Amino acid sequence: MREYYEELWSELPDRLEPPDFALRRRFLLGDVTPGARVLDVGCGEGTFTAELVAMGASPVGVDVAEAALRRARARVPGADFVRVQFDGELPFADGSFALAWASEVIEHVGDTARWLSELRRVLEPGGVLLVTTPSHGRLRVALGGVERFSPPLGDHLHLYTRRSLARTLREFGFSEVTVRLAGPPLLRRMLLARGRR
Repeated sequence: MREYYEELWSELPDRLEPPDFALRRRFLLGDVTPGARVLDVGCGEGTFTAELVAMGASPVGVDVAEAALRRARARVPGADFVRVQFDGELPFADGSFALAWASEVIEHVGDTARWLSELRRVLEPGGVLLVTTPSHGRLRVALGGVERFSPPLGDHLHLYTRRSLARTLREFGFSEVTVRLAGPPLLRRMLLARGRR
């Protein structure tokens, strides 16, 4: 899987603006406090890491692709970036972070149970997990078909609804879970989830 993401990041154009950037940025920054240690999971080229630095947080960006991290280091000099194993343990002590940000990542994770357990482990007691992922309600899948959202050779391994994402976060020990639909009216294609360790 690492090779897939290395190749992907090697071929992408420089300085991409993430889809729905303003919406995702507002969601993230609503929970950021100056000085807080924040884990940016699947940081890619560091777009949100840069936003966290600008807000006075102390972020650590992690990604499975060294090609992505090279871009991130160039974009956010001095920030801390670490390559991690796909579905592996995170190289941080228990309770290392006040906030974990995983935007457009959970749908790509093979072992969701291990991944969420690791995120919960590295959050401090009372720490917050923020997740964004595409919304795949029944009507959307019925109209578009599963293949449109998760082609057989694609990298979207899981499709989530509001209910399934909330249930998944609760099953792995997160409390105060909220999941809401976001995006333009009638096209609310994104889920914004928040849970507390």
